[in-house]
Amino acid sequence: MEHDIFFSISQTPDAEGHIPDEQRMLRNYFQQLECADELGFGVGWIAQAHLSTETQKSNRKPVVPHWQGEVGLCTDFPQLAMESFRRTTNIEIGSAVVSILASGGPIAQAERIANTLQLLAVNEDSRKLHVGFSAGRFEFMARPYGVVPRTPVEEAAWTTLRGQIFLEASEIFLRLLRGDVVSSDSVRSTTLTRQNFRSDEDWIRVQDANESDADSIDIERRYVFEDIRIVPNTFDRNQLVLVAGTHDPKAQVFVNSILPVRVFNLSITQPEVIEATHERMRSCYHPDGGEWKRSDMPRTSFVFLNDEPGLSPEEQRAAAHGEAQQALGAYWNALEGTIDPSKVQNAAQNALIGNVEDVAQQLVERFHPDDRVMAWFDFFNHDSDRVCRNMRAYMQKVAPLVEKLLGVD
Repeated sequence: MEHDIFFSISQTPDAEGHIPDEQRMLRNYFQQLECADELGFGVGWIAQAHLSTETQKSNRKPVVPHWQGEVGLCTDFPQLAMESFRRTTNIEIGSAVVSILASGGPIAQAERIANTLQLLAVNEDSRKLHVGFSAGRFEFMARPYGVVPRTPVEEAAWTTLRGQIFLEASEIFLRLLRGDVVSSDSVRSTTLTRQNFRSDEDWIRVQDANESDADSIDIERRYVFEDIRIVPNTFDRNQLVLVAGTHDPKAQVFVNSILPVRVFNLSITQPEVIEATHERMRSCYHPDGGEWKRSDMPRTSFVFLNDEPGLSPEEQRAAAHGEAQQALGAYWNALEGTIDPSKVQNAAQNALIGNVEDVAQQLVERFHPDDRVMAWFDFFNHDSDRVCRNMRAYMQKVAPLVEKLLGVD
């Protein structure tokens, strides 16, 4: 079993309502990153955000109207990645995830990634850059960059159409990183049909907006440009690992028609979806990436580990469950405005909660021996010293116990 770590750098209230300032948040991140490097975590995945979550609450249609504080402070992954490489020796750095619809779109994002890889080479650093990319979880982050409905048809089809825009952007992003000369005329076009929609009603609404009962509707390309190629263009592509943040099977297959692209799965993803994804990826993974491995799909998991001194194993277990309940409840309340007990319970069932022995047993029971776990320790927790203690207990006690339970020498 492989062990990565996820850094949210999320400037939100903890259980006591405390919100550190921005500089303290970043100092906490670097403390935890350097600790993770020392402990031997494989990849440090950094959450990327775009624009203020707090300010978007004043918008006409806020996406997360009850969120307190900022969902994340990393708004320039390439820059933070280079500083993270500079401060560490062994750990590799990844984005979880860059929105290729925001911050200038897929062309600008491709150039930033290429430049980061070139700088790694100049610094004689052979570690890999893991680039997770997606359309972005929160739609408001892409709106200022023109990713909005342009016609009544697009307005009616927007939920579905946004996924098609992601495919168009993905092709541009990936082909530019591959080194291609690209023009918009050479990129996939979008045609909507009934198959793109979940129900007849959704499709009829789009047809009505189009004032036609035609079986297909052509959509103008979102990105229009003549031949371009990014610079730099001679970076070592072996140092680039691409990971798509999408659960759409068609999107996973499509991106792998261009380059090897791995996929993410979240902590609340159900086991049957995980296994179906592995089966699909074994057949569609781009041949340049070699044979698909289970570790090619990082699996995020909340970790509420209590190994604090002076407590019995039972007291550690009880304290960990209390910490998990507080954090998960605060999260769902901030995200949706009301606490849904079923969602908190589902997230808790997927989280790793308890003392060292509990967490090790849960890892063995819930994960395949060849899985890659992306452990999330800083979830609504700004006590950075405590976060580091949890990380140490995980890597120095839990991970060896997992290997023992699995019978690994």
